[in-house]
Amino acid sequence: MGWYGRAMRDVEPDFWRNLREELAAGRQWADRSVVLGYAALTGGVVVGFTLLAEAASHGFEQMRTSHAWAPWLMLLWTPLLTVALLWWTRRFVPGAMGSGIPQVVRALDDGLTPDERSFLVSLRVSLHKIGLVAGGLLAGLSIGREGPTVQVGAGVMVHARRWLSLQSGIDGHDLMVAGAAAGIAAAFNTPLGGIIFALEQLSRRRSMSHSALVIVSIVLAGLVAVAVFGNNTYFGELRVQQLSWSLLGPGLLVALVAGLAGGLFSRLVVASARGLPDRFSRWRVAHPLRFAAGCGLAVAVIGLVTGGTTAGAGYAPTAALLAGQAELPGVYTLLKFCATWLSAWSGVPAGVFAPSLAIGAGIGNDVALLTRVGPEAAIPLIALGMVGFLAATTQGPITAFIIVMEMVSGHAMVLSLMACSLMASGVARLITRPMYLELAALMLPAAPPPAAAPAADIEGRNP
Repeated sequence: MGWYGRAMRDVEPDFWRNLREELAAGRQWADRSVVLGYAALTGGVVVGFTLLAEAASHGFEQMRTSHAWAPWLMLLWTPLLTVALLWWTRRFVPGAMGSGIPQVVRALDDGLTPDERSFLVSLRVSLHKIGLVAGGLLAGLSIGREGPTVQVGAGVMVHARRWLSLQSGIDGHDLMVAGAAAGIAAAFNTPLGGIIFALEQLSRRRSMSHSALVIVSIVLAGLVAVAVFGNNTYFGELRVQQLSWSLLGPGLLVALVAGLAGGLFSRLVVASARGLPDRFSRWRVAHPLRFAAGCGLAVAVIGLVTGGTTAGAGYAPTAALLAGQAELPGVYTLLKFCATWLSAWSGVPAGVFAPSLAIGAGIGNDVALLTRVGPEAAIPLIALGMVGFLAATTQGPITAFIIVMEMVSGHAMVLSLMACSLMASGVARLITRPMYLELAALMLPAAPPPAAAPAADIEGRNP
């Protein structure tokens, strides 16, 4: 037997020995079963969250269109409900403020105490977050559920830790990453997008010790959503006949504008959360509920001007744009931008994922009108705007590319979407630092413990 034969003999696996070892490791398999069970539960919770959010959005639309005078009633309804949501958040669950992604990023910091970590990510926070985001959609705020789903998923998944053995080696870091990415996978109905999100946004501080189990958990949560909603594309099938070189110039313009706008939006959100030495920031700290009422009133006025198209996540206007059937106001993109920023600035739990897609779609449509391309050529520009603005805002170009591609079934535009995502993200990096990392640094007061922290301090440090 030569050297090759001896080498192969040395590495040849012993099937029966390995089988006996696996069968003897009963507790390890029990721990893995617990994790996978919670992954399925996370998918189910996200499905329930999705249905509740859709019901809330539908409820707002029903109220807004119930009578001729109903749109004017929203000028009272939206501010009052915004104030109620902020009061509840500050009073009972201050860790639920903001998007939810910065909270998870901050909770992954190894330097936090267990109390600080549970302040940001826990099952209790997740349950409150679901109700508060649904309330924001019912109020007609320009928010999405996808970012909050990250915090919801992480909170559900980390609860599995109490059922695991000390010898499992599965720590809270792995569980939070799995839960957060599982939330994205189930929210967008894109298991691959969840995996990429975990790798791109949540694994910057340290690697996952149980990466295979984490990935399986993400996929399982995504499959739960697929089982309920089917292989659903949120915006329908992207109708792209054939891309021509004539769209190169408009496509580059979309990437540039989306990158600049997304970078500006990210900078505004961070600056608003951090607080500036201006009258509005001082008013926000001194009178947070009054400030939230002002933001809610401004969002309601914008909604009145645009016929309600800026309310909620923006799925319907975006789908209409991609179908070539939208009749939106000329200032829709700018007003959706402002409504989303004001909703986030109010302090209520609010995600920006879905509104970013709507703003990006508006940018693509505006560029199509500016360059006078045909209706068919406008559709790919709209898709490019979606991926460009999302990539610029989140500084996650690969995640944005995968999510948008799967949401619009845009496989015919793989290279174009990827190029636009990378270019827009690169432009945004010239303007601002990654939004979620900047917001994560504002999540916790230095001292005292979160449960005893003064309300004003929490208000000033949470977006």
